[in-house]
Amino acid sequence: MSCQFELTVICDNYAEEGLLSEHGLSFALRADGKNILFDTGNGETLIHNATKLGIDLANITQLVLSHGHYDHTGGIGELLHHNQHCQIIAHPFVLSERYSHHPAKPARRISMPASIQSELQQLIPTQLKLQSVSSMLNRHVGMTGQIPRISEFEDTGGPFYIDKAAQFVDIIPDDQALWVNTSNGLIIILGCCHSGLVNTIEYIRRLTGNNRVSGIIGGFHLLHASAERINQTLFYLNKLKPDFIYAGHCTGDGVIEILRKNLSEGAVHQLYAGMRIAI
Repeated sequence: MSCQFELTVICDNYAEEGLLSEHGLSFALRADGKNILFDTGNGETLIHNATKLGIDLANITQLVLSHGHYDHTGGIGELLHHNQHCQIIAHPFVLSERYSHHPAKPARRISMPASIQSELQQLIPTQLKLQSVSSMLNRHVGMTGQIPRISEFEDTGGPFYIDKAAQFVDIIPDDQALWVNTSNGLIIILGCCHSGLVNTIEYIRRLTGNNRVSGIIGGFHLLHASAERINQTLFYLNKLKPDFIYAGHCTGDGVIEILRKNLSEGAVHQLYAGMRIAI
């Protein structure tokens, strides 16, 4: 099985010199000769960084959304300004209203911008493909669709609600991930991993029938995880033995340092805008 694979980080919390950082995530993925965009960041840095990196957004054939939070969808309007023909693929819940509500703080809207919601709702069904099931984007790249929450120790909750009064919990059912099947094993690409890292990886292993995980790239959403969850995650990753981990965005700087100290030497790296990963 041969797959030429290259991933470029366009948006992240950190950036190399000459690029801009933001609280957001966006990856450009080239595999099987196809140009796929995974998320668009929060809209502040997509165009600037893509231009600096020599990525022509007009050549993107598919945009996959990991979920509907603003920091992953805020750049959709900019993308569509440059590319009116790319197909957008997401879970049906991606267009929902959502809020974060921390104790002693007012509720904050964290949905995609309303103007982008409206723009997407006007697209024809063949351009905006809403689905909750897994599918293959091309010969080697797959999309999970909705991920089952099975792991007992992964608390996938948080201060997330679908109403401003914080009465109805948002379980973020639209959370999904990508995988790439390479000759060395699976490369798993995460947005925020609200479904849990173990749940996500195990689901992809079941979907593909491939147990070998070569690498993991993206946001792990462990910033506020309990010590027990982090320890259990470390135990799992040490058994999994991926060749590399590139973690960023919502993982948490402290957690990345814990991963570095407790996993194979040289395996764990901090993501940043401008990073290119080629296999």
